Amino acid sequence: MSVETATAAASGANATEKFRLNKSVGAQVSAERVNQLASRAIKALVDTVTEEKVTYDEYNALKAWLIRVGEDGEWPLFLDVWIEHAVEEVANADREGSKGTIEGPYYVPGSPVLQSPATLPQREDEAGTPLLFQGRVTNVNGEALPGAHVEIWHADDAGFYSQFAPGIPEWNLRGTVVADDQGFYQINTLQPAPYQIPTDGACGQLISAAGWHAWRPAHLHLKVSAPEHQLITTQLYFTSDEHLSDDIASAVKPELILDPKPTADGKGREVSYDFVLAPGTAE
Repeated sequence: MSVETATAAASGANATEKFRLNKSVGAQVSAERVNQLASRAIKALVDTVTEEKVTYDEYNALKAWLIRVGEDGEWPLFLDVWIEHAVEEVANADREGSKGTIEGPYYVPGSPVLQSPATLPQREDEAGTPLLFQGRVTNVNGEALPGAHVEIWHADDAGFYSQFAPGIPEWNLRGTVVADDQGFYQINTLQPAPYQIPTDGACGQLISAAGWHAWRPAHLHLKVSAPEHQLITTQLYFTSDEHLSDDIASAVKPELILDPKPTADGKGREVSYDFVLAPGTAE
């Protein structure tokens, strides 16, 4: 089966299942906190209905759409695209060191562990421009963090993620790279392309009805960690991308934009980016 047969429903189902498998949702939340948050969210919806004079036709359209979001398995996609950026900003408001941004719906833990310098798993005929992504991991005092883990995943040149679209090897363009004893890492991969979030499901229906676009700028996903330091989840973007200013997920920050240069042999591009981890414990 080729990646061209990927569908929003299949991708959504995968995202929902992986969320259930990989995320802890057993945290204890007090009744007072649930009451506070749920009441405010419901009030915001009721205020919208009242202020915008929502009709029954519009109300029923909303119910039908919410049902379809569940049927398509697109709640992870919807929440990660339109809501997560605000949660991330609140969670990391006081963090020292490197900037974070959203994880998104396509993370899978347990990627192959590779020693730096490393080449991410990829198909023999993998399309795209070769990219050497390198840098150093330090603490906030500038001291190296030997053996830090740089976990990386990204879409292929067609905008598809392994384990979420058919026909792609399981760990394609995914890996956990171990930095050397000076905190340096080198990763050989391919520069990803911009892509549209799935548009043939409920989220696409919303985008079409609202007259929005569905594009995300090209990006690398990363989780960087070291013992006794806070894990940082982030994405890195590219200067030439036309969607930096209107990312559908509102996740771009100026500190996260890369400017790759041609390699000496002219066969690819390279860029350096250093990560600074704050003291603390992993999330």
